Parts: sequence; structure tokens; C-alpha cells
Amino acid sequence: MKVKENPTRLDTAGTWRGIRMMLPLAVFTIAFGLAFSVAAVHQGLADWEAMLMSLFVFAAPSQFAALEMWHSPLPLLALAAVTLAIHTRHMLMSAALYPWLKALPQRQQFAMVILLTDSNWAMALGEYQRGERNLGILLGGGIALWGAWVGGTAIGLAFGGGITEPERFGLDVIMLCFLLMIVVGGNPRAAMALPWLAAAASALMAYWWLPPYLHVMVGAFTGGVVAVLLPGRWFRESAL
Repeated sequence: MKVKENPTRLDTAGTWRGIRMMLPLAVFTIAFGLAFSVAAVHQGLADWEAMLMSLFVFAAPSQFAALEMWHSPLPLLALAAVTLAIHTRHMLMSAALYPWLKALPQRQQFAMVILLTDSNWAMALGEYQRGERNLGILLGGGIALWGAWVGGTAIGLAFGGGITEPERFGLDVIMLCFLLMIVVGGNPRAAMALPWLAAAASALMAYWWLPPYLHVMVGAFTGGVVAVLLPGRWFRESAL
């Protein structure tokens, strides 16, 4: 007998649950927001410019990369290319969420991914694979991280100094550990090992031999292509 799947929904209760689930990681995001604001001021950005960037861009890797290129005249084309390279993976991440999002009107689908990050994507996808159908998990996780990022930026602008080198305190590996925990805890298919290895190997080679930031795009593209080329039955039959 076929088990009826729960319908996709989006409500306040699910959003609050997503916020609560993401709060432990959001605490560490405050430190990164603080470090960004301090680096932005040192780079010559006005306080309001740094705050607007965090409010509307909400993308730590792109914002830090933009600081390195922040000089007059602004290299707009290079900035656009670098940020596109860094966040190309979001196309694949959004595609992975489509089976969950497709029940919503198109405008709501776009609205749901505005606050998409690696962390709330990984958390929400793990919940989806365990049967969760409330999209508030994804939205709430994004709200928690966005609030922490903007709050950290504001704290850094208000008090200056702060943590300029998060790696000195091991904060730079917090998100990596979190993502690994989500992947392993999500009952991954054994067949995914091959795309992961291909993505990791190609990203490492791109990191060593290609211009900065392209390794993200190369790794995501290679892993995706390998996964598409593998027989579909491998994913249905194999499990770690």
C-alpha cells in the first residue's frame, strides 16, 4: 500500500522551528559579520555602505571577495564575474530543493530562496529527506542567519576592533563541521561518493592552477555532471 506523502506547506510554526534549529550556528555567524564590518571599515567603506552590503547582499564569501577588489574605479565586471563564480553552486542547491518548492506559486518559490545559504539549505534538505514538508524550516533558518550576519555587522561597526581573524579561534571550521554533520546525518547514498570525490578532486586542482574562486564553480559543475552520468539505479539501490 502506497503511503500518502505530507503536502508541502509554509507557516509560522515551521518558520519559528527553523529559526530555533539554526540559532546555535547563527551565534557563530555573528563573529563573521563582526569581522566583515571591521575589514570593510579598514578597506575604506563608510559604515552605511558596509551595513547596506550586509543587509541586501547577505553573502559572506562574496562580500569578503569584494573588499579585496574595492578600489577606485570599481572593477564592476570583475566583481560580477567573481561573485557569480563563488555562488554558481546556488543554482544546483536551488535545483535540489525544486521537488519541495514546486508546489508553491513561482513568486513564492523565488522568495523562498532569497535567504538561501549553504547552512540552511543543508539543514532543510536533511529535514526534507526525513519527511519534513514545512518550508518554514528553510525560511526560518535563513532568517536566523541573516539576522545574525546583519547583527554582527552592526556590532562591528559600533565597537570597532573585534575579531578580525576568525580562524585564530577556529571559527572558520564551524560551518564546515556543521555541513559535514548534516551530510552524514542525512543517510547519504553510497553512490554519492563518486560525485563527491570528483567534485573534491577537481576543486582542488582548480584551486591550485586556476584564478581565485573558480574552484567553487569547477567543483560544483564536475560533481553535478558525474552524478548525472551515473546510472539512476545506483542511487535507488545503494545506501551507506
